[in-house]
Amino acid sequence: MSLTLTLIRHAKSDWGNPGLPDHDRPLNMRGLAAAPLIGGWLDANGFAPDNVLCSTARRTQETWSGIATQLGAAPDPVLSRALYHADPSDILQTLRGCDGRSVAVIGHNPGIGALAWSLAATPPDHPSFGSYPTGACLVLAFDATTWDDITEGTGQLKGFVTPRDLSNPT
Repeated sequence: MSLTLTLIRHAKSDWGNPGLPDHDRPLNMRGLAAAPLIGGWLDANGFAPDNVLCSTARRTQETWSGIATQLGAAPDPVLSRALYHADPSDILQTLRGCDGRSVAVIGHNPGIGALAWSLAATPPDHPSFGSYPTGACLVLAFDATTWDDITEGTGQLKGFVTPRDLSNPT
């Protein structure tokens, strides 16, 4: 039996209100346009998750809302404050509590990108993978029965995409 993990960095956020706490920053227009593109890519490739773990930050929740508009039966996200600016070990700890076979995690850099690097057996041949830009989405498959069984360097690449790959946002 295998498990599928999708690691998504939130879409582009709005920095227009300097007095707004970081946790409360929304997506900007580019981010609002990008999230459904990622959802469409997930749906078209059969990567729709069974479960979603999402940081409590406004921009991650808005990213999932945009993605979900393109999925047939999008699950409600499980919101976790532990995913807000989490490091890779904290993200893995949160993931270990899941029982779904296909889980998406929506979080922040540098943690989400660092986790992607550590779990992929072979990193995608993509010029943006190293920077894991906003909206980046990696899908890995693991030959494991529980999330406790996944280890570094064992995720088999199923796909990687950025919003820029799917359109030419302005």
